[in-house]
Amino acid sequence: MAVNLATIESVTKVYGTRALLDGVTLGVSEGDRIGVVGRNGDGKTTLIRMLALLEEPDGGRITHSGGMQLAVLTQHDSLDPKATIRHEVIADRADHQWLGDARIRDIIQGLFGGLDLPGFAEGLDTVIGPLSGGERRRIALAKLLLGEHDLIVLDEPTNHLDVEGIAWLAQHLQNRRSALVCVTHDRWFLDQVCTRMWDVQRGEVREYEGGYSDYVFARAERSRIEATEESKRQNLARKELAWLRRGAPARTAKPRYRIEAANALIADVPEPRDKSELMKFANARLGRTVFELEDVTVKAGPKLLLEQLTWNLGPGDRIGLLGVNGAGKTSLLRAMQAAYNSQGDVQPASGVIKVGKTVRLAYLSQEIAELDPSVRVLQAVEQVRGRVDLGKGREMSAGQLCEQFGFTKEKQWTPVGDLSGGERRRLQLLRLLMDEPNVLFLDEPTNDLDIETLNQLEDLLDGWPGSMIVISHDRFFIERTTDTVQALLGDGRMRMLPKGVDEYLERRAKIAAAAAPASPVAAAKPVGDTRAAKKELQRIERQIVKIDQQERKLHDQLAEHASDFAKVAELDGKLRKVKEEKEELELAWMELAEDV
Repeated sequence: MAVNLATIESVTKVYGTRALLDGVTLGVSEGDRIGVVGRNGDGKTTLIRMLALLEEPDGGRITHSGGMQLAVLTQHDSLDPKATIRHEVIADRADHQWLGDARIRDIIQGLFGGLDLPGFAEGLDTVIGPLSGGERRRIALAKLLLGEHDLIVLDEPTNHLDVEGIAWLAQHLQNRRSALVCVTHDRWFLDQVCTRMWDVQRGEVREYEGGYSDYVFARAERSRIEATEESKRQNLARKELAWLRRGAPARTAKPRYRIEAANALIADVPEPRDKSELMKFANARLGRTVFELEDVTVKAGPKLLLEQLTWNLGPGDRIGLLGVNGAGKTSLLRAMQAAYNSQGDVQPASGVIKVGKTVRLAYLSQEIAELDPSVRVLQAVEQVRGRVDLGKGREMSAGQLCEQFGFTKEKQWTPVGDLSGGERRRLQLLRLLMDEPNVLFLDEPTNDLDIETLNQLEDLLDGWPGSMIVISHDRFFIERTTDTVQALLGDGRMRMLPKGVDEYLERRAKIAAAAAPASPVAAAKPVGDTRAAKKELQRIERQIVKIDQQERKLHDQLAEHASDFAKVAELDGKLRKVKEEKEELELAWMELAEDV
């Protein structure tokens, strides 16, 4: 029988006149891996701070078993700003000592991308004081994971980690014997790591068995049974469940819930988006040209990021852009934005970026734009526009869109200066969408957004007819909102990844392995063969781009001749052949990529 490690008994916490937690009773036992979810401001962080005895409840009590070893990662670290990373993380062990410990090597490699800590000017001897908040959090997480603990409590551990770092952390926590309680908005991470969920809302905490997918099913089923739940919340839960059930095989390989019940619940839920319908509408709004890059070179100061890149963003394209830190993802978007803002007068270091005449670009950057702190939320949105056309006959007022993004009627009259970081992020997104763009650049759009707001944003983007590039470390959001994945791997080139995020992680693992001391067998591979293979990869990628363009033209012609059945049959035959050719090329590309 599992030993109880911590108990929360009838705990109440009040802020002002609001009961954040009201009579909550929970327990954590050995082997538990608990994910904590809920809207921002509903008490997730307060709950785990009280669990860790960092904050006192107003009523009830919290007890820990005797001798329990507890470790906590909070939003604010307690690192010594005068100390070096070496001192804080590996306690000044000599290099031969810690390098000989496989566990230490794995943690440093996993969280920092290399034993030499690339990105830190002095490596392990970098002084902590001048570092950014994200860099400090990675150091604090590494220090925590190097210890042995009975219970680990983590508040947003995936913040400031890239896709690789998140995948590594999930695997590491799966392999640990410690119990875990974790607050995070990363749904892929919750699904990989957690076996139970705590849903914090309206002063209560509801418990669910299983990971995030199971939680979504149970929540949708509960909403169906409880007729008092709002239809909006119910429909969003069912829509997300439908995507999870129909999604990648990895999500359905080991379902712990009743498959028949889940399938029955989503029987009348359509696919998240009608791609051909959206493509047709995007063509009408954007024409044939959106962004065309020819032999483009992008630099950051003297550093070369991208070299002779030829690539198109077409009407209706939904691209997920992955890449290592410093590979040039944000710099590429900024170069495209500069060409748009200057109507083509400002160009990159070399090459040309052509922008379509009908393009209306909205760029959500990582920085939150400053607004007059005295302006109310609704006023800040109405400054842009009073009503917004979302396409396909959908129209919303500023107030309705505010409500969809979690700003209730009361909250809409809150001064901007009183909003939290997450609420300001939501407001920034709202203002962008109110301007009716037909091209979206989203750079880390999931930062500071809770899961419910992410669901609402994804629901909104499902029917949004335009072109989109998304940079995000949130794997779930990338897979949910985009159709194709492109990657910058730090070698100055962009690659299409037919297998998406999984392929990106595979490629990064191979690059890391190649950087390690080569075996005699690996060293024997002729350099000329590798060069020839890379050239062939580039040739195939160019062919795939051309076929994508042919496919788009055929879709245009199908829409144009919709009433001519003979012509439709002829075009449909051509489209099938083009798709078969594309599949053959993608297969050849993947096989060649494996060899390289």
